[in-house]
Amino acid sequence: MFKNHSNASNLVLVFLIILFGACNNTGEVKSSINSDVAEKSITFTYQDVSGIGKDSVFNRRDNSDIIKVGDTYYIWYSRMDSPITSGYWATIWYATSKDDGHSWEEQGMALGLGDKGSFDSHSVFTPNILAHGGKYYLYYTGVQPTPGNPDGIFEGNHTTDFTAIGLAVADHPDGPFKRVENNPIIKVSQTPEDFDSYRVDDASLLVKDGQIWLYYKGRSIIHGSKGPGLTEMSVAIADRPEGPYKKHKGSLLDKSHEVLIWKKGNSVASLASISKSINYAEDGLDFSVMADSLTNIPKAPGLFRPDLAGNDTNEETPGWGISMTGKKGEVYLIRFEME
Repeated sequence: MFKNHSNASNLVLVFLIILFGACNNTGEVKSSINSDVAEKSITFTYQDVSGIGKDSVFNRRDNSDIIKVGDTYYIWYSRMDSPITSGYWATIWYATSKDDGHSWEEQGMALGLGDKGSFDSHSVFTPNILAHGGKYYLYYTGVQPTPGNPDGIFEGNHTTDFTAIGLAVADHPDGPFKRVENNPIIKVSQTPEDFDSYRVDDASLLVKDGQIWLYYKGRSIIHGSKGPGLTEMSVAIADRPEGPYKKHKGSLLDKSHEVLIWKKGNSVASLASISKSINYAEDGLDFSVMADSLTNIPKAPGLFRPDLAGNDTNEETPGWGISMTGKKGEVYLIRFEME
């Protein structure tokens, strides 16, 4: 588990308020602080899971948010053959649970590699999900073999291995998922100085004001090998899940390597992984730091989010999800709870 630093009790309260719906704006947060509650702290507790946990044959990572369809929870994730731990050599698989995510049953591959020559012909990874209008939309990151490589392999360099965000759609969460015609739906910027001129990745979705808001992270090509530590988050908005998407000009959050956003009323909360902070924006764009100096935060987490299931629920986001853990040569998924 983890806690805030002891000298940040007010920030702890703010985090709890944002996540569990105690108020709707920062003014109310400040007026709600009292000495009794301020002494409390938040903790993350972790539990091993079966079915998609530690495995000697496969590595799993970078899972989606979780939706519930009927009495069944669904999750999607990147899966690699052991001992490969990088998502740049993955396909997308999915699993289901009946017990709030404690035990899972892997159901099979949800999305394989794209056709030869396509943007996603080497790897598909970091999936996320949105149910909308009776269909299920699987967003993912794709990469092709390094252009110009004489052996047609993926180098993982910092200059020519561009990524893009793709989309596949199905009538049922079990698939089959078929790529949309305008794939990919989000590409890197052609302006080198832009924050997303080299990589776009980690789609995280919500429906806001009747539109589809797709938050994503970007890396700039001018940062080279330092790019992973300098990723930033922004958003692209569309009238339909398939797009076309219009990018917001510039980034919204820096130090945001792994994108996790969730609905808070009509507003948006976000966890920025590099800065280890919780951020909040009433308009979904102008984020302010509400809690920082967090420790031992979950890695590449996805939350159980009822709002993604396409039922227009006003239910607040519960405080549990799935994240990744592990070490060199071995990564796997675990469950976390926020208390």
